[in-house]
This record gives sequence, C-alpha cells and structure tokens, in this order.
Amino acid sequence: MNTYENIIQNLGNKADFYLDHVCEKIIKDGLHFPNADSINTVFANSNRNPQVLRSLAQLYNHGNLGGTGYLSILPVDQGVEHSAAFSFYKNPDYFDPENIIKLAVEAGCNAVASTFGVLGLNARKYAHKIPFIVKINHNELLTYPNTYDQILFGTVKEAWNIGAVAVGATVYFGSKESDRQLKEIAEAFEEAHNLGMATILWCYTRNDSFKTAKKDYHAAADLTGQANYLGVTIQADIIKQKLPTNNFGFKEIGFGKYDDDMYETLTTDHPIDLCRLQVANSYMGKIGLINSGGGSKGESDLTEAVTTAVINKRAGGSGLIMGRKAFQKPFKEGLELLNLVQSVYLDDKINIA
Repeated sequence: MNTYENIIQNLGNKADFYLDHVCEKIIKDGLHFPNADSINTVFANSNRNPQVLRSLAQLYNHGNLGGTGYLSILPVDQGVEHSAAFSFYKNPDYFDPENIIKLAVEAGCNAVASTFGVLGLNARKYAHKIPFIVKINHNELLTYPNTYDQILFGTVKEAWNIGAVAVGATVYFGSKESDRQLKEIAEAFEEAHNLGMATILWCYTRNDSFKTAKKDYHAAADLTGQANYLGVTIQADIIKQKLPTNNFGFKEIGFGKYDDDMYETLTTDHPIDLCRLQVANSYMGKIGLINSGGGSKGESDLTEAVTTAVINKRAGGSGLIMGRKAFQKPFKEGLELLNLVQSVYLDDKINIA
C-alpha cells in the first residue's frame, strides 16, 4: 500500500467528503499558499530583521517537510500543562527529556517545542541538530483551585542562550488574565524578534461562559478565528490553534460583534470551511496556521491525525503541531504516525480546496 492509499484508507467513507470539497465562501484565490518561497514573499519586506528570517528559514527548511512551506512540529510541554504522571504514564520513557528530542529527530520533524528544562538539559547535544522552540509560559496544575493562567517560566534571553530559533507562548483569550498575558507576550515577542528568534503563539480561548448548556464553543471557528487575529496583531510569525469543531460562538454566547450575514458570507458547516476562516484571520494565510493534534484516544489516533492534516492543508494551513498522539505510544508507532501526517503535506494530490 502506498502512502496516498494509506491516507485514503484512514479517511474511510469520508474520503470524498474531505478530498473533493471546494471552498465557495472564502475562495482560495485570495489566499497565500504555503510554498518554498513563503519567507521571501511574506516577510522579506516586513519589519522582521535578517536574523529572524534566518531563524524562520531554519524552521521551514528542516526535516522531511523542509523546503515545502509546511511544518511538522513535535510539542511536549504537557508535563507542566497536564502533569507529568498523567502525560507520561502510557510511555514512561518520556520522563527522560532526551527521548522527546530523539522522537522529533527520528521522525524528521521541522522542530521540537518544549520547556526550558527539557531543551536546556540537552542543548549542547541537539540544538545544532534540530531547531528548538522554547515554550516560555505555562499553565501549571499544582495550584489549587487551579487558576488556568499562563505564567512565564523563564526569560526570552535564556531561550536564546539555549540555542532556540523560536519562542512559543500561550495567551488564554477571553480569560480574566488575558489582558496581562497579551501585554506580557507582546513584549516578549518584541524581545525575541530583536534577538533574531521567530515567534509562535498558542491562541487558545478560555472562559467558563464559552461553554453553554447547548454546546462548548471554545473551539468555535469565529472565536478561534478572532483569537488568531489578535495573535497576528502582536506579530506572531506562526499561529497555533485547535481545529474548529463548530461555529456561531459570538451569536450563541451573546457577546462581541456578529451578524447573521457574517456567518453566511464566510462559512458553511464543512470542517474545511471552518478551518478556512481560521486561515483568513491569520492574514489570509500569510502567517502560517498550524493546528494542534489533540489528545490521544488510542485506536482512532491515526485516522484523527490524518483527517486533521487533510483539513488543515486543504483549508490553506501550514501544518500540524502534534504531540500526545505520537509520544503517548511506543516509539515506533509514534514515528509512523508523524511520518504519515507528513505524507499528507508531501502529496500533490491533496490540494487547496
């Protein structure tokens, strides 16, 4: 079985639904498509200095997707975000941080994203072998009751000392702490750019009111799309976002600015159209959108991973940042999953919808 047949097999009876869809709301003609020359066409005339361009080139030109304009990033900060025991009990090897980096290297990822501790402990051995992305803030789970706040765990300068080509950070848009986080990370991103590092923002929504009795709208296309727009406003070079699962967040929750015509003009309920709205809010794809892979669910992981990759690519996104579905498995199975996801982006038969 070749890789395209494997992709089709994993899409199952929904293969035509995902592969034949054409976006007729936000059409592809106005998009910037990921390609080998994206850094020049998007950033060459920007305020990013030459060192930032070099860092972006290191990210985009490394690994199995190097030179395509697409990204496959392994993110492992769940030891802080979800607790180490819960994150690694399925595969205790990953308590050893070197194994996190080894998985990214062996899988041909563009980069590995992790904590100061993980990357700092292995910097001299690996910083020149695979691009490092240091996640500079986290929500730790030991505070009780948990405040769901993102706190800086180190400085941008220390990320630079570790040898990172980029820093990553999360803002919980919608939370009561979001104003502080937005200001804090905007300043951190400015410092990172001054030091020549690229910037990646985890644009997550977080507010108890975003989950109603009817539905959870934390991953609504309109809310996450606006989070993306705020992320590119503070000059994130890459946006990380959850794949949208529904829409009408502003309307159903009853806040913000919305109009029925807005939804009719921009979206349908097709997953690719919902993701296309996220891409549009990332400056029509000029700032790359990478969707997260979500948690590991066991046997369905391969199908979910391939489906997410197809949706992201066909919507105009720039790749996936997939962690738990890969590292919560035996090493070989994690490699195979990451490589199959990468094959979606390497296959010319899977095009922009």
